[in-house]
Formats: sequence, structure tokens, C-alpha cells
Amino acid sequence: MSVPLYQAKAEFFRMLGHPVRIRVLELLQGGPMPVRELLAAIEVEPSGLSQQLAVLRRSGIVTSAREGSTVVYELAGGDVADLMRAARRILTEMLVGQGELLVELRNAEVAA
Repeated sequence: MSVPLYQAKAEFFRMLGHPVRIRVLELLQGGPMPVRELLAAIEVEPSGLSQQLAVLRRSGIVTSAREGSTVVYELAGGDVADLMRAARRILTEMLVGQGELLVELRNAEVAA
């Protein structure tokens, strides 16, 4: 029995639902990065980063290649970068809306 598309999408977004995974994807938008650079940028324990990279690799969102003793990660395709940019735009719009509401609330408080 096949999984409904909406369920597959929910599982995909759940897989993305970890701050370290999101940060890795943001960093990889700039191009491939070795693990040591990811560690320095994210400031997480090596074992924690390794776990999260494994989840992303198993899902097919990132790929890895060994260059000598260094493992380099990169986004598997441009669609992931597009998704991250879309998420940033959506959050920006939401925060702008919340900022406007906050201004209205403060103005109403002063008027009262």
C-alpha cells in the first residue's frame, strides 16, 4: 500500500525539523563544505553533527565525498536551496506582520 502524498510531505518536513539540520542546509547553500568547517560554524558536538548529517544523507538531501582524510558535504540539488530561500521569505513576511501587530498594540496601549 502506498503512502499518501500529504503523509510523505509531512514526513519530509519532520525530517527537516531539527535546528542543526536546518543550519547545515543553510551553510551548504554557499557550496560544498568539509565537516570541520561545519563543526566550526554550528558549534555542536562532533557526534551530534555526525548524527544529523547521517539523517540528511540517508534522506538524499545532501551527499558526501571523501577527499583524502576529509569528508565534504554538499546539497544534492538546487531544489533544497530553493526551499531554504522560500522558508526565509515566508518567515520574514510572518515576522514583518508580527512587528506591525506589535506596533499597533503599543499604539493602542498608549492611547488607552
